[in-house]
Formats: sequence, structure tokens, C-alpha cells
Amino acid sequence: MAKRKAALLLLAFAATAQADWTIRSTDSEPGHAGAVHRHVVLKNATANESDVVDLAIFSTKSCTLRLIDNQIGETSSQTMTREKCLAGVNGGYFDEKFAPIGLRMVNAQIIAPLQRARLITGVLIASSHGLRILRAREFSPHQKINTAIQCGPFLVDQFQRIRGLNDSNLARRTFAATGTNDRALVGVCSELSLADLGKLLATVPLAGDLKIERALNLDGGSSSAFWFAQENGKAVSIPEQKPVRDFVAVVPR
Repeated sequence: MAKRKAALLLLAFAATAQADWTIRSTDSEPGHAGAVHRHVVLKNATANESDVVDLAIFSTKSCTLRLIDNQIGETSSQTMTREKCLAGVNGGYFDEKFAPIGLRMVNAQIIAPLQRARLITGVLIASSHGLRILRAREFSPHQKINTAIQCGPFLVDQFQRIRGLNDSNLARRTFAATGTNDRALVGVCSELSLADLGKLLATVPLAGDLKIERALNLDGGSSSAFWFAQENGKAVSIPEQKPVRDFVAVVPR
């Protein structure tokens, strides 16, 4: 009986151990083509900690995503400025030889094939019909797609956080999400676990009235990067700490 009670207590602790985040402050500023940068400071009421999330929110009617191959290892700031992007984040995983891991499609051309692997369970795609985040098994090469990047894991699906994600490894994270009212976002957060990021995106109104339907984790840690072109001609830049293979850029349609 004592062992059973101890096990129940342990399960109860584990169920409440994830952070309970609330918004402490937000700042928003306009970009171009209706894109908005939103800086959110959060407080974890259970651990007396804070976290920061930066988002580029945009309409899929006026903006789309473009995958920029970065074989020469330029910085996000150099690439986004040169390509006149509205905003962007780093892309997907790559190996020690700087080769992409998982599907990549640039300008409707496949430059790296789809892979079946436990971690890279989703595909972010852009086409003339808008943006979608698919399960890897939902992807078909016969679809008319301009841009695709395979990464993962899934963080949110059908407006619900994905359960069973790692809740102990804290790192900077980048992500992409699709939501209500034909809007989407890309973003970066300071150190969080995958479990907490999924819960945060599904339950906290980071983007105001935009409710996140699906969200996909991108390459994080030292690869994490965020860039946003402000309306006044300046830019918000959170640089990566090492060269990354590709960037997911927000561009006008």
C-alpha cells in the first residue's frame, strides 16, 4: 500500500511539474505587408521564473513562406536583409557535413528527400493554396508545393498540445504554427522544454486572438535564430550561435 501511495504521489507531482505560464507583458510593432512582431514576456507561477517569446505573425492571404538554402553558411541577418524578407527563423536539422536531414523543397524542387524518423514527424509546406503543417505520413510528392521542410516533433495538433514530449531538456527553441483566421506565425523562445513549449502554444494567447491549430518544432539550441523587418527600416535580430543550413523566411505573396 505504501509503495502504491508513493507511486501515485510521484505521478501527481509529474503531472503538475510542467510550467504554468502567464503573460506578464507584451509589445507589438508593425512590419511590412501586414506582418507584426510580438514580444511576449511570461512568468512561470510555479517556479518563479520568466521566459521570453518573439513571434512574427502574418496573414497567409498576403504572405507566404520561402525556404532559403544556406550552403555557404551566411548569418540570418545577412540572408534576410539581402533577400528582402519580412521575417524569418532558422530551418531544420542538418548533419556534421552540413547536409540537410529530412525533406527540403526550394522553388518546387526537392533538394533533400523525405525521411522516416521518430523525431522529424512533420512537414511545413507552402503552396498557392496557403500554408499547412502535415504529418510526414500525410505528405505526398504529387501535391503542387513550392516550399517544404521536414522537422519536428509536432508540438500542437488540433489545438491541443502533444502529450509525451520531453519535459527535462531545456533549450532555445524555434517553431512554426498555423492558426485561425488564415493566419500563421514563426517564432523563437528562450530556454524551454519541448513539453512546456507545446503547452505554452496551445494554452496561452501569445498571439492575441490567433488560436494555434498545429505547431511544429524546428532546429533549436545554438541554431535558434529570429529576424523581423520593422516598418521603420530597422530590424529585430536574435542571431544563431552557429551557421545553419537553411532559413524559413516570411515573404510577400
